[in-house]
Parts: sequence; structure tokens; C-alpha cells
Amino acid sequence: MSQVNPEIATPNAAPLFGGRKLTYEEFLREYDGQYAEYVNNEVILPMSVTQKHDDLTGFFRAILRFYVEAKNLGRICGEPYQMKMVLDGETKGREPDTFFVKTENLDRVREQFFDGAADLVIEVVSPESVVRDTQEKFEEYEAAGVKEYWLIDPNRRTGNFYGFDENGKYQLLPISADSKFSSRVVDGLWIKTDWLWREDLPNLIDILKDWELV
Repeated sequence: MSQVNPEIATPNAAPLFGGRKLTYEEFLREYDGQYAEYVNNEVILPMSVTQKHDDLTGFFRAILRFYVEAKNLGRICGEPYQMKMVLDGETKGREPDTFFVKTENLDRVREQFFDGAADLVIEVVSPESVVRDTQEKFEEYEAAGVKEYWLIDPNRRTGNFYGFDENGKYQLLPISADSKFSSRVVDGLWIKTDWLWREDLPNLIDILKDWELV
């Protein structure tokens, strides 16, 4: 597997496990609509997120949904909607904070989960999710074929963007000197990491003007 950025892959609190062994079908029935993940036949119950985490997740969903719908590129999804992956015969059901599915992959949208790797996944790192997001999910998303992975850590004020190199391993994607990142997966989309660290996040209308959508 690729090496995770050492600046963000620091040990932290482990996720909380439900303790029971379940099939994925049992998990979907019993935890339908809840924020819970399925790994190694167990249920992971993440802790509550911070206000900043919630703000950033809402921000990404709002701006990306508008952009994707305006350009007719696909669909924006996110927790508690599942992304189901099968890795080495093991089913994993993760709930990314936000993920993007291209139009050509919408046939894999199911009632309770997206079947396979999304085209883009965004995770906003919380204090309790550092290891989960920067190591466990990093390796899973890489192996499953998530084409672009954004790791946003508001506590460290770091945005790390990963895409595949020629060997099919994640590498850091470039950010310009003025903090601009241009997606390789969402056609024409760019953001500025400076937006993310403001006490008050940018107004949606201002961003849409920058994108020349209004």
C-alpha cells in the first residue's frame, strides 16, 4: 500500500465497536439510517463530530452538489448513506462524509448503499478519526479504486488530496501557491484550501460567482 502522509497519520483514539458479528445484510437491516460503519463483520459506531466538522461537511456537500448538478456530472452523496466495498473477500461498508459518483456509475446506486468505489471521497478528520481516516480508510479507498481522496483536517489546518500514480497507488496531488486545488475527477472543479480555515466559511453565492455559475 502507499505510505500515508506522516504529518497526519498520528495515533489517536480507536473507533468504538458494537462487538457483535453480523452479516452485511443484517447490518443494513438493524442499522438502517444510522451513522454506523461495517468492517470485519463488526459495527463501528463513530463518536459525535465537532461543530467545525459538521460545518465543513455541510459546506462541501452544498458547493459540490450545486456544481455537479449545474454541470450534470453525476450525484453527491454522504453519510449516513453507505459505500460498500469488497476487498480480499471481505465486505466493508463505510459512510464517507461526502462522495461523488459520476453519471456513468449511477447504475450502482442502491437503496441503502452505493455498490463499489465512488469516484471521489471527502473525509473531514475529527480528533477521534485520525487513524481511521488517514490509515484504514486511506488503504481501503486506494485498494477499492476511489480515484480521488480528499483528507481535510480542520484541527491541523491541512488539506491533502490524493490521486493514483501510474502504478495505481495514491500520491499527493499538487496545490498551487495561492492554495488552489484542481480536481482531476470532477471536471473543471477547483477549490481553495484557504476557504476551509476561515472562522466563517465562504458564502455559497460568492463561490458560485468565482466558478462563473451565477
